[in-house]
Amino acid sequence: MMKSTTLVIMAAGIGSRFGGGIKQLTSFGPSGEIIMDYSIHDAIEAGFNKIVFVIRKSMLSDFRQIIGDRIEKLIPVSYAFQELNDLPEGFTVPEGRVKPWGTGQAILCCRDLIHEPFAVINADDYYGKDAFRKVHEFLVKSAQERKDGIYTFCMAGFVLKNTLSEHGGVTRGICRMGADGALAEIVETRNVVRTKDGAAVLNEDGTMTALDPDGLVSMNFWGFTPEFMEELERGFKDFLSNIEGNELKAEYLLPTIVDGMLKEKRVDLSVLQSDDRWFGVTYKEDVPYVKEAFSQLIKQGVYAENLYADGT
Repeated sequence: MMKSTTLVIMAAGIGSRFGGGIKQLTSFGPSGEIIMDYSIHDAIEAGFNKIVFVIRKSMLSDFRQIIGDRIEKLIPVSYAFQELNDLPEGFTVPEGRVKPWGTGQAILCCRDLIHEPFAVINADDYYGKDAFRKVHEFLVKSAQERKDGIYTFCMAGFVLKNTLSEHGGVTRGICRMGADGALAEIVETRNVVRTKDGAAVLNEDGTMTALDPDGLVSMNFWGFTPEFMEELERGFKDFLSNIEGNELKAEYLLPTIVDGMLKEKRVDLSVLQSDDRWFGVTYKEDVPYVKEAFSQLIKQGVYAENLYADGT
């Protein structure tokens, strides 16, 4: 019997830098496909057998019409709703806060829907087939329940220079490797930009801090066991208890959460390097580039021109 595995797609982001509209629902393929269509196609091909969409309740009608109802014909689908006021008992929404609480809260919203090993991806990133195959294989063969207090997780790693936008700064989880070659920490790094030398952080004072363009980064493609929900629940309370002074913008982020576990030596995290080309949409100006990238993949025979023409 095939082991059950779930793909969680985080699609609740407001997308303020995208300049209006819902970027997760923008068409990029020749037959109206959105980025999620390609991710789901690759996930099913790799062996995933359930999808959980994390969205805002206000998006549900549009979301189902544009993609959800179609995907339900291919694979079981569930919805989790990431809302600002979904907080643990004893906590309230700070006055003036308008955005949800980040990717950690997004996964925590799925706590009643997931009871098997699961992967997590962003809705607006294209990861390529290799990452789905490697993460699924890990979840089936290597993911196991916590042993001696140690979790067994994985992360798809992408080369930094292949993950940058031509149109502005992006946030990346920079991977720092130890002397033994194992992952030592993940540094959530904002305003990473492309430079003539490769990549750098654009600091608030206008200076640049160079980064290794060939280093690996986290693009929020993770493989977890269902026990991770317990970790997220405990950690969310701690996070909310310590945001004084940053109540309007603080985010509970997966790279930061996993990095904390790494430093406490409570997780064995395998980094699965993918050499597939990554691309995604942060800014409206990224749209033509992404459309052309999909056009090239179709010309190369990676995807059919009509992705679901054969019902798969």
